[in-house]
Amino acid sequence: MAKKKTVQKESLEKQLWKSADKLRKNIDAAEYKHVVLGLIFLKYISDAFEELYATLKAGEGEYEGADPEDKDEYQAENVFFVPQDARWSHLQAHAKQPTIGKTVDAAMDSIEKENASLKGVLPKVYARQNLDPTSLGELIDLMSNIALGDAKSRSADVLGHVFEYFLGEFALAEGKKGGQFYTPRSVVELLIEMLEPYKGRVLDPCCGSGGMFVQSEKFVLEHQGRINDISIYGQESNQTTWRLAKMNLAIRGIDSSQVKWNNEGSFLNDAHKDLKADYIIANPPFNVSDWSGDLLRKDGRWQYGTPPTGNANYAWIQHFIYHLAPSGQAGFVLAKGALTSKTSGEGEIRKALVEAGLIDCIVNLPAKLFLNTQIPASLWFIRRGNGLSLPNKNEILFIDARNMGHLINRRTRELSKEDVSTIADTYHNWRNPEGDYKDIKGFCNAAPTERVKALDYVLTPGRYVGLAEVEDDFDFSERFNSLKSEFEAQLKEETELNQRILENLAKVKI
Repeated sequence: MAKKKTVQKESLEKQLWKSADKLRKNIDAAEYKHVVLGLIFLKYISDAFEELYATLKAGEGEYEGADPEDKDEYQAENVFFVPQDARWSHLQAHAKQPTIGKTVDAAMDSIEKENASLKGVLPKVYARQNLDPTSLGELIDLMSNIALGDAKSRSADVLGHVFEYFLGEFALAEGKKGGQFYTPRSVVELLIEMLEPYKGRVLDPCCGSGGMFVQSEKFVLEHQGRINDISIYGQESNQTTWRLAKMNLAIRGIDSSQVKWNNEGSFLNDAHKDLKADYIIANPPFNVSDWSGDLLRKDGRWQYGTPPTGNANYAWIQHFIYHLAPSGQAGFVLAKGALTSKTSGEGEIRKALVEAGLIDCIVNLPAKLFLNTQIPASLWFIRRGNGLSLPNKNEILFIDARNMGHLINRRTRELSKEDVSTIADTYHNWRNPEGDYKDIKGFCNAAPTERVKALDYVLTPGRYVGLAEVEDDFDFSERFNSLKSEFEAQLKEETELNQRILENLAKVKI
């Protein structure tokens, strides 16, 4: 009897993605993501509302006499109020109608009117001509299968995971443009694991779709910390991306009231001018040339030198430092060229940062991690208060992770969980006075600042870690004798064969 093949069942988010992507038809991923992610968000807030609605309607215990249609009851429980015409059950009942697009747009409007924090956030793209109402109805039916009958907490977890997964898949589908709103998950995880933002104020002044914040909260929960010990501050100049961030955070129950949008950006219009953050986690756009540097030549943030008007890299670094609390830490992505550049005074700024003892660690990243650029990237870790209590205050840790990671498709690489742990553990073992840190050739080196000075303040990890050691158990003499023996044996065989051929030819009569 033939054995049955074991078919591994795909995860819920993968099944949903495949089904939702089939319904996309002729719509670009950049546009379609707002359709799908908006519905996921609507499903989440409706699930949370319906659960509390049922509790209020039952009117037991502390909820005795409560009015399930009273908006204040929901605000008290930190749940969005969903009007009757915007509830998921209403949308599902109208999913097969040709006017379903208008129904969903109206639902989004109603929710914004009832919840001030969502004003201007939700997409109203469902009645557009290029979105087939039949496909939209099928998408609503598809979403109805998420977290069926689950409590709010379970629903938020499932829907949050689906939302995050879809963000990543849409970023991959969009390619270069997708990277503008999405930082690859493995890069975010590495930043978080190295910084360990357990408690305090977390700032991302170029927050994209909010992935840094979601991972920060996840880190605290996974390490059994208290989620309320973290407060989130962010800023985003692209309004469409800011909307994604607001939904991404809301679906996780994260307070996004301090995540601001303005189209001028963080340099010209700093939304958190007086904030001193305990942690800064960021992935600023690489090598931006039009950052309005000519208008900010005498800005107070440039404590270590005026950045060039043609490249914002060193403006970002000093913007981060300006916003750090006296003992704050920052971890951020930067184009690899910033490690060596001397253009328009960048080398002098880098020298000043090294001599001020601000640079803690540099990690060289593998190629193809980022969706929107092939420019090689690195991670910088900066620490204020790098003081006398730290045994390695006069060192910089260099980690070369260029050979790590694995390809998930022909053009995209990601770091594995093991890669992230290896890099983060190396950093913490070096940082911890009781840690078991050792330099490893080709991978990591704790370089004294004097050595960095001797190398003209170049911060490329490869200059410090050197080449990996290769076990060399090659015995030249033994190999030579072995090859000699093989050659002599082969020559002997060929000689004997030729001799037999000659002998046979001699016997042949012509």
